[in-house]
Amino acid sequence: MFSQKRLALPGRIVLPLAIAAAVTTASPAAAHVKWFAPYIVGAAPKPVGYTLHDGWFWLGIALVLAFFLIFGMIERSPLGTRLLDMLDTGTRLLWERIDDYMRALIAAFFVAIFSVGGIYLTPDLKTPAEWVSWMQLLIAALIFWRATMPIAGVGIIALWLLALRDYDLFHLFDYLALGVGVAGYLITAGSRRETWQAHRFEILRWGLSIALMWSSLEKFAYPEWFYPLVIERPFLTFGLPRDAFIPMAGVAEFTMGFGMLWTPLIRRLSAIALFVIFTAAVWPFGRIEIIGHGLIMAILLAVAADHSRDSHVLSRFKSLPRNIPVGLVCALALFVSSYWGMHVAFYGPNGHVGPATADRSTHSHNPEQPHGPEAEGGIGAPPTRGTDVVD
Repeated sequence: MFSQKRLALPGRIVLPLAIAAAVTTASPAAAHVKWFAPYIVGAAPKPVGYTLHDGWFWLGIALVLAFFLIFGMIERSPLGTRLLDMLDTGTRLLWERIDDYMRALIAAFFVAIFSVGGIYLTPDLKTPAEWVSWMQLLIAALIFWRATMPIAGVGIIALWLLALRDYDLFHLFDYLALGVGVAGYLITAGSRRETWQAHRFEILRWGLSIALMWSSLEKFAYPEWFYPLVIERPFLTFGLPRDAFIPMAGVAEFTMGFGMLWTPLIRRLSAIALFVIFTAAVWPFGRIEIIGHGLIMAILLAVAADHSRDSHVLSRFKSLPRNIPVGLVCALALFVSSYWGMHVAFYGPNGHVGPATADRSTHSHNPEQPHGPEAEGGIGAPPTRGTDVVD
């Protein structure tokens, strides 16, 4: 372990370096590929061994582990306390009104998707049912009264269940954890039980972390889904080869999501890094990006502003930096086995691709477009220069 003398670097220097290190490690590939490129959920994913034999994957893991280990050791020193105090000072105004902030941003998100219209909860879950949009506006209205916040939370779960009428369950797993996290926050924040209220932000943080770790696996299972985005926007890769950038971006998203489940300093730095990444994605991907990820960005700021110094779940285990690699390996094993295992359970070992259709790129296929042609609403369409990809 480092001595206190070696760690006695001014906090005003270390904190910016920490954030810069996190952002450098985490490439800005935050755009949800299903919003901007064609895909087939049931197509057979790459085997796990394809990723395990990729040197770029292991380079990404090594970089992130170095970052986590360094700041895990710093967190156990007096400097770690100073850094947390600095974060508390910088976010005090937000933390003092954090519930007002979260309620307003959740409501704003539902107003935004109401104004877009024709979608369940997220841009790629399209529906012709007009009443769905009005239900989302009702959810936004219910958030402004504490007594009706739990009803709004139940409404979010109901929307996810309604989407099962039109979309595969495996597809909807992308949005389950985040939906449950937001719904759990609304239900517990609106409850009169103080023991429930005490865990409202923990539920929100866990929901977002699990959602990010799950969705990151697409970059390993279906790297070809991301090829059109890299071709259309080569600047996204920072000059890295395409097949180096995609797995490292997947590592960044998974590990920063994992980091938000760890100790206070690591989870707050991970949230700041992810917020910068998601914000950077707004410019190249347009307003659909900020509408779709606006709620995620709001939660990331809440995690960064969380003044709690507790870890609650496995707190003694997480307090030791040497356990970070163990935790990361266990998380990877759990999520990878769940993703690939459930895909086999739903679609079989060779996957399943349905007949070509004109309106749903999730279920269309031909040899020239193995992940589906352009769907109604523009999914999969080449972008018009100077405009949003999806309008």
